Amino acid sequence: MKVKAPHADVGVLVGRFQVPNLHDGHKQLIKHVTEAHGKVIVFLGLSPCRVTRQNPLDFESRKQMLLAEFPTLNILYIKDSPSDKIWSKNLDDQIATLSGPTSSVLLYGSRECFIAHYLGKYKTCELEQEIFTSGIEVRDAISSRAKASSDWREGVVWAAYNQYPRIMPTVDVAIWDENHEKLLLARKPDETLYRFIGGFVDAKEDLEANCRREVEEEAHISIDDIRYVGSCIVDDWRYRRELDKIMTTLFEAKRIFGNPTPDDDIAEVRWFEFNTLKETDLVAEHRPLLKMLQEKKR
Repeated sequence: MKVKAPHADVGVLVGRFQVPNLHDGHKQLIKHVTEAHGKVIVFLGLSPCRVTRQNPLDFESRKQMLLAEFPTLNILYIKDSPSDKIWSKNLDDQIATLSGPTSSVLLYGSRECFIAHYLGKYKTCELEQEIFTSGIEVRDAISSRAKASSDWREGVVWAAYNQYPRIMPTVDVAIWDENHEKLLLARKPDETLYRFIGGFVDAKEDLEANCRREVEEEAHISIDDIRYVGSCIVDDWRYRRELDKIMTTLFEAKRIFGNPTPDDDIAEVRWFEFNTLKETDLVAEHRPLLKMLQEKKR
């Protein structure tokens, strides 16, 4: 651990430590700070999001992991904030309360850490690690395997119960012909009824771009004049007993180019006269979408 740091009464570490076990780089960092200061405070970054890829572990589990290796550490949390200024002030206030008015304080961090965002009053020291281990790579490796232990299964259950209920967004598209008289619907394999073309939203695109992509992938046509119709929870059989739900946004659009050809997970595409189209022509979960479209056209 290469560092030239000024003397201070209190050493403060700010980090996330989002790994199941401290790696050698973490241990080297903490050991250096504990050897340099009589009092050490660790602040764990706390995200408002629960059990995400970047922040899978809660505060208490990370605190216990650190205490198992370094039982004398004083460990608290610092909540994430959209404002560097507010975040820095909150950190300074907590440090001042714990360290006292006369103690000198030095904040430690590794490269690409909080220091670039810290706007507070205390001195900082960037530590140059000799051992580099990527927390992201550690989490990626863990995500690809399951373990045959009750502790592992309990952890999976804990993670499932400590997330906010999720809404999974989809888009569906009512595709009109050139005369605005017919709708293009699709049928999936092993189904006899039809549905609007659509799919789950890709977070890299806006909803309109998702509509264009889904229609191109499933019917090989281009659409334009995309307009919002409405939105609703989808009665998807896979999520009927779950807190998580699918919400779709229905758009209408006009075909501008291409001959409809089924692809992806679609077995057939077919034009229907809108005025004679019945709810019973569609799968149950898409009947509310047809009703929304019919009400709009009235």
